[in-house]
Amino acid sequence: MARTKYFQELFQRYRRPGDLVFAVAFLLFALFLLSQLGEQTKWVKRTKWYGQPSLWPSIAVWGMAVFGAFHLLGSMVSPRIPGRLKEVVFWLQSLEYVLYFLAYVAIVPLCGYLPSTILFALFLTLRAGFRRPQHLVLASLFATCVALIFRGFLQVKIPAGEIYQHLPDALRAFALTYL
Repeated sequence: MARTKYFQELFQRYRRPGDLVFAVAFLLFALFLLSQLGEQTKWVKRTKWYGQPSLWPSIAVWGMAVFGAFHLLGSMVSPRIPGRLKEVVFWLQSLEYVLYFLAYVAIVPLCGYLPSTILFALFLTLRAGFRRPQHLVLASLFATCVALIFRGFLQVKIPAGEIYQHLPDALRAFALTYL
């Protein structure tokens, strides 16, 4: 009896109040993916079962659905602790960074990859609370290296910035190709 009480107290100490919300969202997402399996992957006739294009996606999505259902069931029968709304709001705060990234993607075609990446890295560095000059220099250096490696060395096709059109001819050609 004492051991059971110990495990119950341990469970209560480490239990997260937003677990039920997560379990419902995860199961709904798994069920959505399950509903899309027939459209996104196919079972091909006269192909061995282990060579089917739909085999591993089906195993993965069915696993998500089954284990998501078990997780939801476990969340429903376990005791509730206060703070669910507070935790869900904490999760939603991470969507702030999704909005930052969407703004970055919108700015790249206007300002160019190199300037946008430097500004984005500086902004995220400041947003994360790093204010010392060496942090900002390192963020700028990192962003410059990333941009030059992706655009110049790896030749990743990223739209050139509209701002590059206003550069002198010789510099414009370089910027359109490498920056």
